[in-house]
This record gives sequence, structure tokens and C-alpha cells, in this order.
Amino acid sequence: MVFDGILLAILIGFLRKGSLKGFAYLSFRAGWIFPLLLLIEIGIFVYQSSYAWIGKYSGVLFMLIYIVGMAFLWLNRKMNIGIPILLLGVLLNFIVMALNGGRMPVSLEAAAILDPAYASAIQNGLYGKHAVLTDSTLLGFLGDVIPITDPYPKDQVISFGDIVMNIGIFIFIQRVMVKNRHPEGSSSATKTLST
Repeated sequence: MVFDGILLAILIGFLRKGSLKGFAYLSFRAGWIFPLLLLIEIGIFVYQSSYAWIGKYSGVLFMLIYIVGMAFLWLNRKMNIGIPILLLGVLLNFIVMALNGGRMPVSLEAAAILDPAYASAIQNGLYGKHAVLTDSTLLGFLGDVIPITDPYPKDQVISFGDIVMNIGIFIFIQRVMVKNRHPEGSSSATKTLST
């Protein structure tokens, strides 16, 4: 849902007469971290079924990715109010995953809106980042328990943390895209973005 949130935020930014020009002024601290984490996560997802050790330790690897990702967001928390909100959402997802073996608990009842093959894959351990929510799940209400269906164009099951993350992403993008938030329109914005 994060990618959907990014696209929606950009669309609304354009409707508000904003532009992508503001992104050219962004200067993230340790900016190389995010693309590296994304590549590692994709690698785990692709190869966890091919290499037993990746599948065995994927939960730990995902937790390390979350920790480093949260450190990256913390380093850049002063850039834009959307980042601390995004960090809170990531933290909520991290907490429930850390308490449940590095897996995001998924409600099979909520997942009933999805292709049955998805629920089957989770039950068989084919989605290394997810696990079935059961009575023994800790803080299960923070797991993927919220079904999103019609009129939304794509059926999904999301967590409360996902919602908070998308709010943070939306605010971040709006502040970057809308012209009066661009660095050239405000000296204080220039100072904020350069720190």
C-alpha cells in the first residue's frame, strides 16, 4: 500500500498546483541507506526459497532492515514533519513483527478478500515476511488485520502501522511538492533541507 500512497500523494500534489521540482532540493543524511535496504529486501524475497539459510534467517534479516531503516528516518527526522510520522508507522510494524518471530501477522479472516492462493502461501511459509495471526499472536491488532476492498481498486490487507506510514508519506510529499514549501520560496525551508 505504500507505493499506492506515494502515487496518490503525488497526484494530489499536482492537483494542488505543486510540482516535482522540490525533490531536487532534498538532501537526505546517509541517503544511500534506503536504496541499499530496498535491494536487500528484494533479494531476501526472491532467494528465500532457493537458499535454505536465507529462508531460515529471513525474520532476523527483516528485523535488521527495519532497525537500519528506522535509524535512517531518525537521522532525517527534522527535514519534514512527515518523516517522524512515517517513522512511527514503521515502528508500529516493527514492534508487532519483532514480538512474533520477525513476521507480520496476517488475519486469515481479513485476507479472505484476497486470492485464496495468498492465504495458502502464508500458511505454508512461502511469504517469509508474513505469518498467520493466531490466538497466541502478540499484539495481533497491530498486524495486517484491516481489509481494503471496493471501491479501492486493489484488494489489500493492511496494518494500523501501514496507515500511519501512508499519512507520513502523504504529508512529506505534499510539503515537498507544494510551491510555497520549496526551498527557493523560503529561506527557513532551505535551512531545514540542508541539515
